[in-house]
Amino acid sequence: MKPYIEEIVTHFYRAEIPIPDSPLKATNCYIIKSDDRNLIIDTGMNEKECLDTMKTVLLDLGIQLPDTDFFITHSHRDHIGLINALASKSSRVFYNIKELGNTAAAIRERATRAAIIAQRHGYENNRIVQMVETGTAPEKMDVYPEFSRYTIVRESDTLTVSGYSFKVIETPGHSPGHTCLYDKNKKIFISGDHILGDITPNIASHFNNDENPLQDYLASLDKVYPLDVKLTLPGHRNLITDFRGRIAELKSHHAERAAETLEILKEGSLDAFQVASRMTWDLSYNTWEDIPFSLKWFAFSEAMSHLQYLESLGKVKQIAGQDGKILFTLSD
Repeated sequence: MKPYIEEIVTHFYRAEIPIPDSPLKATNCYIIKSDDRNLIIDTGMNEKECLDTMKTVLLDLGIQLPDTDFFITHSHRDHIGLINALASKSSRVFYNIKELGNTAAAIRERATRAAIIAQRHGYENNRIVQMVETGTAPEKMDVYPEFSRYTIVRESDTLTVSGYSFKVIETPGHSPGHTCLYDKNKKIFISGDHILGDITPNIASHFNNDENPLQDYLASLDKVYPLDVKLTLPGHRNLITDFRGRIAELKSHHAERAAETLEILKEGSLDAFQVASRMTWDLSYNTWEDIPFSLKWFAFSEAMSHLQYLESLGKVKQIAGQDGKILFTLSD
């Protein structure tokens, strides 16, 4: 099948790189052609289907990889996975320093640690048990590239390509070092997974008591809200034309989620898994038990992020349950 490619503005393209077996369907890869150095923003997953699609896209657009640089919004495998296959020796790969720790080994270690903590929060599953007992995450770790030639970018740095001048904006929440690009003159905002259109970004706990990803995410939404944006280019699905309206919707969504969490806890003290199982999820499954592991893990970790956020506001607290389990209850 011929890949989907559209020219957004002159010499600026969006290509859909498939995500196999995922409701997300595809990652938006943005490509800016230049007489000097091309720029590719995000790459897709390290899977043969994705690489074959990307090769076809580059051939159709006449993009030569030795003349191409890359910008990676964040370290999730559907955005960074193909960087080893695509980056040439002459390529610069722009990346936020806060994402550098996401190597395969580090992700494996964090996943196993998270599995141990998840059990204390009520998550019982054979794959979780495997991660705890073997110390190895069961997912394919080769999808996370071992790459070392990054060009580090930080807040307020500028990237210039083919008449575009992008300001680097750090937007932690979806990931600790998630980074967006903004061209003030052309009023274009490249949002990665910070702002999505018809779906909401997953704001997941990493099961670390020192973190508060939802608080970080809401602060990042407030941070970019004042920008004058006409066109938002997200990491998945359709382009967004109502930037501030979509931010308002995302904030409202999380306010409703938080309110739903508090309502659920009126039943009594519950662990995070029990809370997640009672929350409303926009998934096409009849029961909580029918949801497959990967999607259930996303739901559970997002429920956990809301509980951590509400705990930071003093609205809920943790208490000790039986067998070392951790329960959440409404604060007095």
